[in-house]
Formats: sequence, structure tokens, C-alpha cells
Amino acid sequence: MTLGGRIRELRRKAGLTQSALAERIGYSTKASISKIESDVLDVNQSTIVALAKALGVTPSTLMGWDDEENNPEKSNIAYVIKDGIYNIPLYESVSAGFGATAQDRIIDYIPTVIRNPYEAKETIAIKVAGDSMYPKIEDGDTIVIHKQDSVDSGQIAVVLIDGEDAVVKKVKYDKSWVDLISINPEYKTRHFEKEEVNRLRVLGLVKQIIKTV
Repeated sequence: MTLGGRIRELRRKAGLTQSALAERIGYSTKASISKIESDVLDVNQSTIVALAKALGVTPSTLMGWDDEENNPEKSNIAYVIKDGIYNIPLYESVSAGFGATAQDRIIDYIPTVIRNPYEAKETIAIKVAGDSMYPKIEDGDTIVIHKQDSVDSGQIAVVLIDGEDAVVKKVKYDKSWVDLISINPEYKTRHFEKEEVNRLRVLGLVKQIIKTV
């Protein structure tokens, strides 16, 4: 079954009209839903997530990857779906995604455009909890992260503090200091200098933010 066919079937099971589904995901008319169900309109990643939520299923179910033959056994690395599109593992927390907790359970997979297969192997997605990076990253948003041990000053990254506390912050630094900055002004900047810098370890770079609909 095609993606459009699955969406049509799930919509009908949910008792929704095309207009009702369009309203749930923020479309002004049913025209786009009709085109999606007819497989004449490409569906981007954020729309897949929104449709899945509106229909009460996971993105994997919506894409048909829950079938045994299509869904590898909960791999913790991305796997290719078709040229340039990879299914990357989604974790329920920052710490879980980097193995900082015993329960680093994968809760879903998300289709993501990644041109470089080597980059895909080091890419994961994480559900964000908290509002310290509001409004750029909101509670419940999903972030796509490339695992790496350094970032440029001013970039948003996942940073491990004292070997146990993984956080998502804007990182600014110079030769002898590092600032972990929350975009939300209600949270103070955390400043580390000299020997304190050794308490920090960059785990990955935030490459994409998928907003919660």
C-alpha cells in the first residue's frame, strides 16, 4: 500500500473527513489532504510527524515500516529507506540517546533526508523535555543530532556535564572559558572557565528541529 493509501485508510478508521484531518494539521482546506492521499503531493518530514499524531499512530506505522520485512529489529543506527532518505532512531530523552541512562530505549524512527551515508550512521533524533531553549526549541519538539565531539562557537549542541547531565544549549567559547546558554531568558547562562572546562564534553550538534504540531 502507498503512503497516500495508508493515510486514507487510517483517516477513515479514525472517523475523520479530509477537512477534519486538514484542520488538525493546520491546513486551511482539504485540497492538500486529497492530493496526499492520491500520492500526487510529496510529504515532508514535519508533515509526516503531524499526520501521524493527528491519526493516532507513530510515523513508522504511517510509513509502513512496522511490517516485519520493512522494519529492521530496532537498530540503534539509521538505515536507508531509499536514496538520500534514512530512518533514524528516536529516543525519549537526551541522556537516553547518548547511552547515559540504562534505559536508552528507542521509541520510534523518523524519516530524514541525509545525503552522506557516513553521516547517517552518526545521526539520531531526541524528544526534548523542558523550555530552556524556548522559543527556538519547545517542550515536545524533536531535534535531529549528528554525534560529534566538537562544535563551532555559537552553535546549539548536546553537552555532557560532569559525565552524567546531558543538556541542549547554545555553546560559546574562547581559549579558557565556555558558556552554555539557554535561549529562554528565565534560565541563567552557565559559565565554565579554566579547569572547569574539563567538566564538559560535546556529544553532538543539533542539525534540525522538528516542531510539535
